[in-house]
Amino acid sequence: MHRCEACILLGTAILLLSTQFKCVQSLNEDGLAVTPVMGWNSWNTFGTYIDEELIKTTADLLLELGLADVGYTTLSLDDGWSSNRTEDGLLIGSKSKFPSGMKALGDYIHSKGLKFGIYSDAGPMTCAGWPGSRGYEEIDAQTFASFGVDYLKYDNCFAPADDWVIDRYTAMSRALKKTDRPIVYSLCDWGVLDPWLGWAKNISHSWRTTQDIAPNWDSILANLDSSIGLAQFAGPGGWNDADMLEIGVGNSLTHNQERAHFALWSLLKSPLLIGADLRNITTDSLNVLKAKEIIAMNQDVLGVAGELVWKQGPKEIYAAPLAGGSRGLVFLNRHCGGTNQYPTINMTVHWSEIGLPDGMEAWVRDLWRQIDLPRTYNSSFTASVELHDGAAFKVTPVSLDLKRDHKMIALLDGWRPWKGNPSFVVHNEDLAELSERNMSMELPRDEYGYLLSVSK
Repeated sequence: MHRCEACILLGTAILLLSTQFKCVQSLNEDGLAVTPVMGWNSWNTFGTYIDEELIKTTADLLLELGLADVGYTTLSLDDGWSSNRTEDGLLIGSKSKFPSGMKALGDYIHSKGLKFGIYSDAGPMTCAGWPGSRGYEEIDAQTFASFGVDYLKYDNCFAPADDWVIDRYTAMSRALKKTDRPIVYSLCDWGVLDPWLGWAKNISHSWRTTQDIAPNWDSILANLDSSIGLAQFAGPGGWNDADMLEIGVGNSLTHNQERAHFALWSLLKSPLLIGADLRNITTDSLNVLKAKEIIAMNQDVLGVAGELVWKQGPKEIYAAPLAGGSRGLVFLNRHCGGTNQYPTINMTVHWSEIGLPDGMEAWVRDLWRQIDLPRTYNSSFTASVELHDGAAFKVTPVSLDLKRDHKMIALLDGWRPWKGNPSFVVHNEDLAELSERNMSMELPRDEYGYLLSVSK
């Protein structure tokens, strides 16, 4: 292409991008949860069978395994920590499970440089039948603050139909603010009354959008599907919560499924809360959880959640803008299992689908392998994706200088993946794999196996 023609195309693309520009502002003014919370929660593996020794050991392991170093700093107790209320109405920890008391436990967690999370319920009882906080919001909020709590997960069990969900969650929000202690407030309301539409943003830092997750592939896909279309409602200080991570829980997921689960939750900007038993987590699962460049998408300072941008049957591409004009991508192959005939499929993303001008030269980085691909791409990128895997990439325009090109970067950062419906355009590049197999021919690939050229 002639240089002048390229300039005209680029200028046109910039003009189109400028109509999509939107500044990112925090949904809350308290400065909390500017990026999604990362940490560990007891429920997925242990349910109500938790005690002081387990929690202290987990705190130690978050440091010893290097998880705290990559961002997992909130250690949160779920249901089952409390006993019945005292005669004064105080909520206290189970003396048999936590003999040193909750304040001492919080002190131990804080001594490790971690944050202390706790659980309660917006109904009269927790889901496991222990006292809930409805009607005791102010006394419980003060109690949590006295324990040194930094994070509250607030569930939605046993509430009568005539007790309006917004009233129940707002009451605890007001009580927490009166404590003058900064406490991240996480609504576990299962998506009741569409919290993303506005009311939850005003009172909390994250809100569940899905049913409870389970350690199986179907559950992960169900929660993923329930998250589509919600990216536009999230941002710094208020996040969609697709529920906790099932990586390393029961060893029920394949390695590819764990990668897909983690890459997608990271790109969606869901809170990343480990649910595994850290005392016996496998090396493979631990490496997934510690993948720094995947985590970086979740914690990106631009704070824009990813969204589905292309779909063809079981092939899906999710994308999000990243600070500095880059794009984060996850290619998901959700083909049904049970066959080894086609363990991989080609997937292609076109620049027009991720808010980059056609013809813009860009580097592509494989985030799982942590390698830059050896050449640049200028309109599309094709990768082979294994069954149930979530291949993750970062696309970065070539030669953008933060000072010199700040206007262009601002325009690229202003792209939002929800501005149009997901594309269903057929990508001819994806057919190359079928041709290669059917004709027993080898298409040109680079040293990492990516197609070099599949254009017409």
